[in-house]
Amino acid sequence: MTSLEGRPLSAGDSGYQRIRSDIIFGVLTPSGRLKLDAMKEDYGVSISTLREILNRLTSEGFVVAEGQRGFEVAPISIQNLRELAGLRILLEQHAMAESFRAGDVEWEGRVVSAHHKLAATERTVLKEGDDPELRKRYDGEFHQALISNCGSRELMQTHAIVFDKYFRYALRYRGAETINQHKALLECALKRDIKSAKTVLTDHINGCVAHALASWNED
Repeated sequence: MTSLEGRPLSAGDSGYQRIRSDIIFGVLTPSGRLKLDAMKEDYGVSISTLREILNRLTSEGFVVAEGQRGFEVAPISIQNLRELAGLRILLEQHAMAESFRAGDVEWEGRVVSAHHKLAATERTVLKEGDDPELRKRYDGEFHQALISNCGSRELMQTHAIVFDKYFRYALRYRGAETINQHKALLECALKRDIKSAKTVLTDHINGCVAHALASWNED
């Protein structure tokens, strides 16, 4: 596995990314015990490295440390989903406003490019079936592009963690509604229309919450 810059990852960083991804996409089930001996074989890292990874994921909220009992995958709940949705709206609306105000041609290029890749992925999903990992990658890149000129690396990093935790609940695709909302966000960005963008974003996230809860009830 390599980093986004193309550099080979250390065993610890590779293990961290794989375990984090497996939590987000439900391979490691919510509230499930994380057994170090089995994980050592599955992820090819030492027990000491595993503990470092799980402590890091605990600090991010993906894992819960149970004292002497070890580690568990963080649980999911309706309350947590609503909290994450509210936090994402708060962070992303503020970051979009700052980014739109400071937006330049370079920023526009990033937004347009990110939306182009996301739209192509969404068309493929509609034709060929969903690929949650690919969809999440380009969905996240688009929303990060929208806020990429906000001037705060801390804000962007916090948003990225909240987005990943939120995506644990957004694994089922909503289809055309999502496509239209992403296109509307692009148009708002190019017009620097932050008022409309905030409304679209709120509808987008609340729609995802409603869809996730409906899917939850079906299960």
